Amino acid sequence: MGSKSKNLNYRILGPDTVKTDLLEVIEYLYLGRDIEITIEHLEYTSVCPMTGLPDFGKITVRYVPSKKLIELKSLKFYLLQYRNVGIFYEHLVNRIMDDLVHILGPKKMEIIGEFTSRGGLTTRVSVSYEG
Repeated sequence: MGSKSKNLNYRILGPDTVKTDLLEVIEYLYLGRDIEITIEHLEYTSVCPMTGLPDFGKITVRYVPSKKLIELKSLKFYLLQYRNVGIFYEHLVNRIMDDLVHILGPKKMEIIGEFTSRGGLTTRVSVSYEG
């Protein structure tokens, strides 16, 4: 008897469908003062590019701004685009880093992905940038 899951038709989108033009910035008015901003997105979802099964986790963005701040609603909508995207955790944190560094030009940034357990394995992936 064959696997019934083979008949399921999951629509997996590619990472190229994520649009960075949704991201908006705000001018940082205190250029002589370094602050650290931490943003946590507790309801991150994407799909496994191999199986199409959902992945869940928490994405943390931590950065020291240079001249620009990320507008939070636009960041939320940017991250929501990953809902049906097939992407590996390691690629995801690097993609988010590249997109945010490009638009913000921060002094420092760290992206952390903490993903819920799958098959008894819990994964945490982080990437850092210093400009």
